[in-house]
Amino acid sequence: MPVPGVPPAQYGYFGPVGTFTHQALLTLPAQPCEPVPYATVGLALDAVRAGEVTAALVPIENSVEGGVTATLDNLTYGDPLVITREVLLPVQFTLFGRPGATLSQVRHVLTHPHAAAQCRTWLATHLPQATVSEGGSTAAAAAEVADPGSRFDAAICARIAGEMHRLTVLADEIADNPDAVTRFVLVSRPGPVGPPTGADKTTMVLFMREDHPGALLDILDQFASRGVNLCRIESRPTKTTLGDYCFSVDAEGHIDDARLAEAMMGLHRVCADVVFLGSYPRADRARPTIRPGTSNSDYAGAAAWLKRLRSG
Repeated sequence: MPVPGVPPAQYGYFGPVGTFTHQALLTLPAQPCEPVPYATVGLALDAVRAGEVTAALVPIENSVEGGVTATLDNLTYGDPLVITREVLLPVQFTLFGRPGATLSQVRHVLTHPHAAAQCRTWLATHLPQATVSEGGSTAAAAAEVADPGSRFDAAICARIAGEMHRLTVLADEIADNPDAVTRFVLVSRPGPVGPPTGADKTTMVLFMREDHPGALLDILDQFASRGVNLCRIESRPTKTTLGDYCFSVDAEGHIDDARLAEAMMGLHRVCADVVFLGSYPRADRARPTIRPGTSNSDYAGAAAWLKRLRSG
């Protein structure tokens, strides 16, 4: 409930109004919040760093197209930020045109690069004659098509964006994969890490100390030897030397889980740098499978055993 006299928190998001990120933001639990759109992921995250907004919601991963590089890179570099929660949103696309338009008349389509990629087969089958251009967001594409002076005949976007601009549905549910899901993360400035829920993720970026045979294996072994499963790993260029990469990972578990804490300490020893990007509840509430010998009680028991040995 809003507190009298206290203004609502401002949450930035990758806008404009009507993007899938905006839809994802609206699914967060009810709280006094003023959504603030930003034209790019980088601007939204920089607004958090500058204190202009309390947090920002940005896309980080799509089940079809993989990681969102703008988010991965902006979280890795710059003043520290942390992820506090995630949102999973099923993504479906609609082709919208101006009122009175027909599918056969479409020659120029505007959309976001990820949307174009996820509708590639449909476009090749149903609009082989059309030119597809890519812009900043699907919502901006709808706004552009709604402009009478625009050279674009149609936009691929979310239904909410097309309806908001009073466009006409030319074709619905055109994504090549009807089960596509985009993952979004809520990002804030660093603070106390929330308590573990038993169904958590921890995100970090790992920089190799040096490139040598088995360097990646050294990193992965820190997780495997402690029974920590990875649910995402992506390489990203460090932007220093050609062929030099860091690794963005999501690990099952929370920094307060003994097995993950031990893995992170191991990573700190073998990596040039470990960028901690937060421990937070999983949106799907999936709990990890804990291998025998890797539970918190197992680690506590081992520590107590070692203490007894040392004390004689």
